[in-house]
Amino acid sequence: MTAGCLFQSKQGEWQAMEKWFVAAKRADFNKWAQEFGISPVLARILRNRELTKESQIEQFLNGTLKDCYSPWLLKDMDKAVDFIETAITDAVAIRVIGDYDVDGICSSYILTKGFTFLGAKVDTVIPHRIHDGYGLNHQLIEEAHTDGVGMIVTCDNGIAAASQVELAATLGMQVIVTDHHEVPFIEENGERRELLPPALAVVDPKRSDCTYPFSNICGGVVAYKLIQAMVERQALHWQNDSVGAHRQQEAQELLEELLETAALATVCDVMDLVDENRILVKEGLKRMRTSRNPGLRALMEVNELQPKNLSAYHLGFVLGPCLNASGRLDTAGRALELLQSSSRHEAMMAARELKDLNDSRKNLTLKGVEQAEAYIQEHGIEKDKVMLIFLPDVHESLAGIIAGRVREKYNHPVFILTRGEAEVKGSGRSIDSYHMFEAMTAVKQYFTKFGGHKLAAGLSMREEDIESLRKALNENCKLTEDDFCSVVHIDVPMPFAYATEELARELERLEPFGVGNPKPLFAQKDLIFRGGFKIGKKKNFARFRVQTPDGRIEQVVYFGDLEQFGAFLDAKYGAGSEEALYDGKGDFKVSVVYQLGLNTYMGKTELQFVMQNYC
Repeated sequence: MTAGCLFQSKQGEWQAMEKWFVAAKRADFNKWAQEFGISPVLARILRNRELTKESQIEQFLNGTLKDCYSPWLLKDMDKAVDFIETAITDAVAIRVIGDYDVDGICSSYILTKGFTFLGAKVDTVIPHRIHDGYGLNHQLIEEAHTDGVGMIVTCDNGIAAASQVELAATLGMQVIVTDHHEVPFIEENGERRELLPPALAVVDPKRSDCTYPFSNICGGVVAYKLIQAMVERQALHWQNDSVGAHRQQEAQELLEELLETAALATVCDVMDLVDENRILVKEGLKRMRTSRNPGLRALMEVNELQPKNLSAYHLGFVLGPCLNASGRLDTAGRALELLQSSSRHEAMMAARELKDLNDSRKNLTLKGVEQAEAYIQEHGIEKDKVMLIFLPDVHESLAGIIAGRVREKYNHPVFILTRGEAEVKGSGRSIDSYHMFEAMTAVKQYFTKFGGHKLAAGLSMREEDIESLRKALNENCKLTEDDFCSVVHIDVPMPFAYATEELARELERLEPFGVGNPKPLFAQKDLIFRGGFKIGKKKNFARFRVQTPDGRIEQVVYFGDLEQFGAFLDAKYGAGSEEALYDGKGDFKVSVVYQLGLNTYMGKTELQFVMQNYC
């Protein structure tokens, strides 16, 4: 089954903007249903998540931390542990250098707390987004040397810092790199040669010679694995006495808490929630609901979240943005201070400050998106395959968020450039069919600095090269019109009549939802929209009364763009159709893609149909 939704272009023409596909992957769904005690519908959804073996399904439904991979499988993990242990024994001053986003903040917290527990003399530096930029720079190395640091351990950065690592070595400092970003490379005779930094150990699952079974982990998880490995090594010395038994208990409690932060980093760095990531986030959420961390508890409280209902959505869209806001508008050190808070009073003060910063960030983002839209129209770049938008007056820390918003609307790769203190800074957000880091590598002559992965990247460049970069990116781009058409993958075409509360509860077994493991999508053809009313404080959502083909009357809620939905009705059924619908005089046949859930209000739980797409 395929279908297409419509949108109105600038010229007033209606064009296809979405393709709907019903997944047609095959398996013995009845056998799976019987073996795992699930419905055939759930079995079909699991197959749609690329699960083909019973062992994969068992891990997906019932996986625990015991099913996660050993940290020792990461290349250079043994070297990293050896060198860090020696530094701790020799009382060498260790400095953790992280990054200013959620993953970098969480990674820094994990390493600092873990090293402290293991007896290290350690401090932490998180680069300032504007003054330092991303990752290691020569100034940070020189400052570490001046401060008497003997070892630098990076987290969520360092893989592209070859010259900085070399400088550290010449100054007599050891460097351990822990990262998860793509390894820089050059092409020689048609072959790719990786350029690893000359550190004592480089722990990065993206290394081509790393045999770790699952490479798509974030910096926070790499950091967590390092502490896990060091604890395992130390546990060998704790086995034979009562003091050691107490120490083992403390170490286990430490890892339990750090798992919360690793889960937060995984969601906020938009890692696929499959394989090991799914287990780590699932188990991290369990612990976060009764969090050991005063800072996380406070952040939940100021955002009026009920810990028992915490989900991956809340990590990615409520808590994470508050931590990110500190690195965007102030210094990420404030977010680190929140995680390191030791009392409720201290934590609440930090949490309120971060929430206020995030509220300011939201307002600035809205203005930035408006400026981006104006730029697109003024410069006629809506037809560019790769959109390069220069907003000199926008705060450089907001470039990535704005790029993401523009990408969502146009479904094109987008770079937002801003004017920094010394040069142009930028962030990019991509679509599935465009590997942003590889595309940037092909035109690296235009960057003074860049890094990232398939779907996101950061850069610095000269302002005079902006137009040349725009032309080069578009000339090299091999995307076709089909690549810009959003694809909606429907799990099961299922009439409303087949939806039950029992099925909705069963779908909860698939949580946590996120990238790589989206909420299941179902489809219902030919609903007749009879009436509706707007809901929410700002009246920007709606509840519609619909009639199914078999005559049932149901309620459908919609949290999307009401203005666009109204324009769709008016275009398809004539001017005034939107107004007629809200007057209860609707007679409009619409096919919908929907999610199924449960809504509890005033103690009453009922089935809820949430419209996601329509045509």
